[in-house]
Amino acid sequence: MSKWKEYNLNEVYDFTSGLSKGASEFGFGHGFLGFTDIFKNFFVPNELTSLVNSTEKEQQSCSIKRGDVFLTRTSETDEDLGMSCVALKDYPNATFNGFTKRLRPKGNVEILPEYAGFYFRSPKFRATVSGMSSITTRASLNNGMLAQLTISVPEIEEQSAIADALFSLLKKVELLKRQNETLENLGITLFRKWFVVDAKEDWETGKLGDNVNIVYGKNLPTKNLLSQGYPVFGGNGQIGFFNEYLYEEPQVLVSCRGEASGTVNITHSKSFVTNNSLVLKLSKNKNISFEYLKYFSLHTDYKVYATGSAQPQITIEVLNDAEILLPNTELINGFTRIVKDWELKRTNNTKQIIDLEKMSNTLLPKLMNKEATIEI
Repeated sequence: MSKWKEYNLNEVYDFTSGLSKGASEFGFGHGFLGFTDIFKNFFVPNELTSLVNSTEKEQQSCSIKRGDVFLTRTSETDEDLGMSCVALKDYPNATFNGFTKRLRPKGNVEILPEYAGFYFRSPKFRATVSGMSSITTRASLNNGMLAQLTISVPEIEEQSAIADALFSLLKKVELLKRQNETLENLGITLFRKWFVVDAKEDWETGKLGDNVNIVYGKNLPTKNLLSQGYPVFGGNGQIGFFNEYLYEEPQVLVSCRGEASGTVNITHSKSFVTNNSLVLKLSKNKNISFEYLKYFSLHTDYKVYATGSAQPQITIEVLNDAEILLPNTELINGFTRIVKDWELKRTNNTKQIIDLEKMSNTLLPKLMNKEATIEI
């Protein structure tokens, strides 16, 4: 194994804040790397789907080039702070968001962007960020704090070997996630064809609360979230892991607090659900299957049931009165038979994803802490 060297980030990177614009400037113009893009991806997506009306001067000062590291510099919690995303290519005319710091290599130390992408997501680096974040109303990272953070760098051959090993796991996970997305889109398309386009006027509707049980998730402080274990779902989908689970089977969730109120999420098996979501549990109407409830909910705008402007919320009482379409049982059963095979495939894929992510989460800190090596 080669000798590793440690540098303060300001020794190898220059720090720059991103672009801040009014809401009216978004939706047209040039490519834009948003906060969510950074939060959800190890590496900058190949195509930037968000757009902003940026000037040539802004594109120069907030440009995106291969090797750039993007760190979220402000967040509601310190667990979400310093999440990273690394560019593997140049993005002409693109800019990045103002809630982010860009770390651009000075060129004095050879660091593979692929290696950097995994290093900045490693538990070693994440723990350092969480330990030094300043909490007021929001967690934040400034240039002085960034300068105190470090990066451990082996020789370029070992960087490449580490990146190749972790990339292979990441690519398998991405492939399985794309398969799952395709299967779910098939279910959405079939539901729309059978129950929206071909809907019959004589089909009945009922109250959601008369057909399913609706309960709140459980309280789970964010400080109890782990880097691996059973998936935890909040109002914005999966938010981490926990060492226990509430539900053996997947569940249909409706976010009930904040801006995400009304958003529908579907959990994995063996998952934990926080109190930011309402759980639609099957039991009352035996003719309604999980598959039908899932795709009905994905097609339903539950946001209309949210009340309050400053802090929107949806209560069980309100959602109990929401409408649910009740076509004939034979049609629901036919839909369920077709979609069940797709859902089984998605479940198996999800189990593989969890296993691969656990493997990566186990290997990553060992490599970064030099407890494991890869033959070159």
